[in-house]
Amino acid sequence: MRLLLIWICNALALLAVAYLLPGIRVDGFTSALIAAFVLGLINTLLRPLLILLTLPVTVLTLGLFILVINGLLFWFAGSVLRGFEVSGFWVGVMGALLYSIISYVLSLLIPKKRMSRQPPQDGPITIDHDKL
Repeated sequence: MRLLLIWICNALALLAVAYLLPGIRVDGFTSALIAAFVLGLINTLLRPLLILLTLPVTVLTLGLFILVINGLLFWFAGSVLRGFEVSGFWVGVMGALLYSIISYVLSLLIPKKRMSRQPPQDGPITIDHDKL
């Protein structure tokens, strides 16, 4: 259930980014859901590989090259999907940065799953030192 809520929050964040940045266009909520899903897949599968391959450049730029990677992946998703367009690289960088911030803030509104803390039913645990 939490995963579904995060997916919807990411789609809402994508709609907000499209509203705030003129170079990004999303056709509707369905397109935003599809784009959020594809962005999630891209960030899960491609992003770690690209970060690993560009590690020397990332270290030299003190991590700022990750912004370039995020912008390129955001721009790539906009060029692959129908109903989601990113007009250029710098718009992609700004869109990825804004998308990250908005989706993070929205995900904070989703309650975390609580672990139930129940005392043990059988009493305290004993250790048999002879079997060690």
